[in-house]
Amino acid sequence: MRREALELDRFYRSRQGLVAREMIGRRLAAIWPDARGLDMLGLGFATPYLEAYRDTARRTVCFMPASQGAVVANTGCSGIALGDETHLPFPEALFDRVLLVHALEEADSLQATLREIWRVLAPEGRVVIVTAARSGIWAWLDSTPFGHGRPFSRAQLSQLLDDALFEPTAWSRALYAPPWKWSTHTRIARMWEETGERAWPALGGVVLVEAVKRTMALRPRPATAPVRAKPLEARTRPALSRHDNPSDLSDS
Repeated sequence: MRREALELDRFYRSRQGLVAREMIGRRLAAIWPDARGLDMLGLGFATPYLEAYRDTARRTVCFMPASQGAVVANTGCSGIALGDETHLPFPEALFDRVLLVHALEEADSLQATLREIWRVLAPEGRVVIVTAARSGIWAWLDSTPFGHGRPFSRAQLSQLLDDALFEPTAWSRALYAPPWKWSTHTRIARMWEETGERAWPALGGVVLVEAVKRTMALRPRPATAPVRAKPLEARTRPALSRHDNPSDLSDS
């Protein structure tokens, strides 16, 4: 069973949650430094992280699973939808970017969810998955949302993305500080983060992967009947992530 949206919201208002948001947001900003004029979708509970793009993205839409519920106040989204993540209520090729946070760990069908993400992404669109790392301490304790559901290794995520016709383009880790109250003061957590990235890069509590939608291949069988829609107005070309500084991305 998924964590309720109110529980996730309470976590991100706590000291642990604020630190998690800062550390994960820092790595996300290195992968997606700019979303100017793009259409973005957040799946799961991505609202704390989409807020950074609200003022520059063309639109930021949040989709939350019905079994989780939604929190509509003080979000970084221009619109919120609630429903079944394997039957997204959006036309094909609508979004340039899709961000998954607290989405795959408790998903009923990983393959169907990723097929739907593929369907709603524009050609060459990009997805970032933020998920609990199997090797990280945050997956061992259920005192935070990262300790619920299934954690993933890099190999498992690679296989899932490959099966869904996505090609990984960047990997990163975050949350090296243990999920204990004494270690989640902002200054202490930043020291853990800096040390962990250099000393033990494979032990971050969260793994981030960016992947691009493959179009020069057979299309995955859709989970629902195809939906035809007019292209978005003012769309000129598919969006591509800008890796102006590849050294910012830690590959673990």
